[in-house]
Amino acid sequence: MTTFVPLFIKILLKRARWQGRRWMAALRWGARYQACLPAVLGNAMPKSGSHLIIQVLQGLTRLGPFVNPGFPPVNRSEDNRKLDDSEILRNLQRLQAGDIAYGYIQAHEPFVSLLTQPKYATIFVYRDPRDMLVSHVFYATQIHHGHGMHHYYTQRLQDMEQRLNAAIYGVNEPDAQLAGVRQKYLDYLGWLETPAVLCVRFEDLILNRQKAFRAILDYLQERGFELRVPQHQAFKVLEEAIVPKRSGTYRKAQPGNWREYFTEANKEAFKAVAGDLLIRLGYEKDNNW
Repeated sequence: MTTFVPLFIKILLKRARWQGRRWMAALRWGARYQACLPAVLGNAMPKSGSHLIIQVLQGLTRLGPFVNPGFPPVNRSEDNRKLDDSEILRNLQRLQAGDIAYGYIQAHEPFVSLLTQPKYATIFVYRDPRDMLVSHVFYATQIHHGHGMHHYYTQRLQDMEQRLNAAIYGVNEPDAQLAGVRQKYLDYLGWLETPAVLCVRFEDLILNRQKAFRAILDYLQERGFELRVPQHQAFKVLEEAIVPKRSGTYRKAQPGNWREYFTEANKEAFKAVAGDLLIRLGYEKDNNW
């Protein structure tokens, strides 16, 4: 028989476990060391590496007095409700030194001002928009049947080409609302122009992990972290923390996977809507792809 635990009790228990983990980390590594650490946020666009970066960051708990509080993304409630900006802000402000969190935070106020303060270390992961779109469509059609676009993609559209075009242009229907790919990225691109934020390519986390890990560790050391083991050992710890199949959204993370699904019509649609986006992000030099 399944025991029903009221939501508020669940939240209280999680908060108690969080503080217990903080106490244990401080006991092991030293409270002064913990107090010097920043709160670390792994930030990403949806379908762009959030679950990968949070696994990497959780590996930090083996390198210092970092703590995984065990909460949902900072922009979601315990019952998976989408939070408004004031609620997200409270979740971010609640983070303490050494806490690790993740979420999907757009580059606008009040978040930019908060997350660029010295007490925070914000790591923003971005991905080739074409691969992001393919991942989004598969997620909405095959993995999360409760997704807001599931019915529209599976009942109103006939094939992958139509679904990708819908994701490229955006959808504004009574039963389906989706921002186009250009708008999705514009909401986050401000992080790339924020010096206090470390921006990491999803592709580097897959194909060039030592480069990505080195950037992350260097950034955290600039913000209060003291690495007490050789760098190569820290790389191994972070590598071991990555277990893709632990993610409920895991499907396929191979960069360049978009080539298997984009038709010529999809390419032309993307170039018309957001061709300059690929150039700005460094994924293409021009529109001849």
